[in-house]
Amino acid sequence: MDTASMELIDERYALAMDRIKEAASEEAFGQPLQPFFGVCTDLLILLAAILERALSGGISSVSKEELAAENHRLYADILPENYGKSFADPDYIVPLFEKAGIPDAEEMAHLLSFLYTELRGLIGYAYEGRKEIFTIFAELFIQIHTMFTLAADEDCLPSAESVRSAIYWFESDCCDIITPCRIGDTVDPSNDFLRRIVCSEDLDDDRYLYLSGEYVTDDEIRCAHFLRSLPDEEIQLMADTFTEGYRIGFVKAGKPIDEKKSANIRYCLGFERVVRAAVANFEKMGLQSVIYRAGSLSLTKSSKGRIGFYGAIPNRQYDYDHKDDEALYFDAPFVTRKLEVLEGAYLERRSFANTHAGPAVMEVFGEEPFSPKAKETAVRHSERTQKLSVDYSAKASEIVNRYIIGEERSFTIIAFPTPAIGADYEDIFADTVKLNTLPYKKYEDIQQHIIDALDTADYVEIKGKGENVTDIRVALRPLFDPAAETKFENCVSDVNIPVGEVFTSPVLSGTEGVLNVTRVYLNGLLYEDLKLTFAEGMISDYSCSNYDDMDKGRKYIKDNVLFGHVSLPIGEFAIGTNTTAYRMGRDYGIERLLPILIAEKTGPHFAVGDTCYSHEEDVKVYNPDSKEIIAKENEVSAKRKTDAGSAYFQCHTDITIPYDELAYIRAVPKGGEPIYIIKDGMFALSGTEELNGPLIDMKNLQEPH
Repeated sequence: MDTASMELIDERYALAMDRIKEAASEEAFGQPLQPFFGVCTDLLILLAAILERALSGGISSVSKEELAAENHRLYADILPENYGKSFADPDYIVPLFEKAGIPDAEEMAHLLSFLYTELRGLIGYAYEGRKEIFTIFAELFIQIHTMFTLAADEDCLPSAESVRSAIYWFESDCCDIITPCRIGDTVDPSNDFLRRIVCSEDLDDDRYLYLSGEYVTDDEIRCAHFLRSLPDEEIQLMADTFTEGYRIGFVKAGKPIDEKKSANIRYCLGFERVVRAAVANFEKMGLQSVIYRAGSLSLTKSSKGRIGFYGAIPNRQYDYDHKDDEALYFDAPFVTRKLEVLEGAYLERRSFANTHAGPAVMEVFGEEPFSPKAKETAVRHSERTQKLSVDYSAKASEIVNRYIIGEERSFTIIAFPTPAIGADYEDIFADTVKLNTLPYKKYEDIQQHIIDALDTADYVEIKGKGENVTDIRVALRPLFDPAAETKFENCVSDVNIPVGEVFTSPVLSGTEGVLNVTRVYLNGLLYEDLKLTFAEGMISDYSCSNYDDMDKGRKYIKDNVLFGHVSLPIGEFAIGTNTTAYRMGRDYGIERLLPILIAEKTGPHFAVGDTCYSHEEDVKVYNPDSKEIIAKENEVSAKRKTDAGSAYFQCHTDITIPYDELAYIRAVPKGGEPIYIIKDGMFALSGTEELNGPLIDMKNLQEPH
């Protein structure tokens, strides 16, 4: 930004803050508008002080105790114990406005609650000293406050439509500021605010945990303390496992990592000691680390959860209540504009995007599964805005893949527990580290036996037992040259840590039946008795028992598994082989808490949405036995060359059936006898017997003496 532009921003900021401070002392409105605007002005004044401190470098003189108190003050309003009286809670603000007799009360409540939520999204920007973005939102607040002030002079209120219009044009006009800023954060290593905290702060001092502005709880503090207690060698082992998996992913896929200049590290607050070692490892590979914050504004949030760096989640219900807020302003012209801005932002930063290698993701697990309340008062997509949102995601994905070239990028994912997992945290952490470093060669050899059997099959049958009513047939792609081709990838521990699984992209035609899981945790949400019915490989029906009202259950699945799509295909069928992980989950009683990254290795799993080879179908991939993996697409993704907008869904959700809910998995050759891979929850195929060790030990422990 040039000097004149910076001076203009400084002037606008000063004018905005003068007006906001005046508004804080005014009493122009009655209940409930006066307290609403008061909460907003208090928040903006606090954030402005943080912003000014960030720009002046004054944070170095603030004590840990002061930072902790400030952190709590910023998030107190939406914590579960306070949320029921927060203007961010639709179940509070909507009835409040209705009781006050405000015209179009529900719509006005939605709009003002959205405004407050957007202002809350400025917390990270204030800590980073992003004055321009802070200023434009301060000006939006002043615009809406002024609308109400002028109307109050006439003893009336502005119409909900006029407020909606102000928000619509703000989001549309400011898209060209917020979106390029966001794209810059994701690919340009010079945006190094978070990396500097990781690499330059004293990680032995808890004070560093508060410097990003993310919410801090005892869990993050305990996690940092525990990692601080580990020897350097163990920290380095964790970082090496993480970054080496990333590097090997490029090597195995024959992708040019030497041509890349940056990698994105995604992690959660508290793991900075491991991340610092990972940054150093990436530097040795010639990659600068990009660390960006998970989106906090309506224009930057993801419908699939928090993507990027984040701290403790203050209130998952708050996130759920506001996940569809874009519906307040989404229309076709807005979508067109946002896509144009996105394309321009990537074009301007194409040198960074073209040399970006992809994400290295460090997930965490341990929190109790969350089953949200489906609030009738919350903003929800209409059929029209839902379709627009789905269309936008599809077209935005095409743009991203043109610049961060899908066929040239890779990724890796690893997971570690947090103290929320309970009293056995340190033991579970140690066992997870062991899990992440299991000998891949042993699994590679065992899994080859499974692949050899599956390669003879026309289809696979999976049947549940007990309360699990799974009964599904998965069609497989035929081999034309069995000596050189294979249907399944032999996946150990590179991009997808820990070991191990074999997976394929099923043929949709001929894939049919019911997939059932009695209890599963997907994308941070709990599903009870989830059932998906498939016809010709596509979801034809679905249900869960989370709610007494079955229609609410269906909407819950459509919103959070189908992500608004009418249907999704089976994009992947896999058999997980990590019985050690399964045993760990049962030993500690944490099966329900394991992330899908680990859980998917503890039984067969089915992914709904895109295949594992999305946007990379034409890249040749080989197993260790040198056979080419030919099952990389299905009938939907095959449309990519003629109708790319219909070929992808921008989602891939793995759903795992535990071993003990399985009657069998069997491969069925054309005209031949079925070959059992798993029978009564145990591996039954010759060459896989070693996998049963943890299962047998567990069974013996459970039997009465």
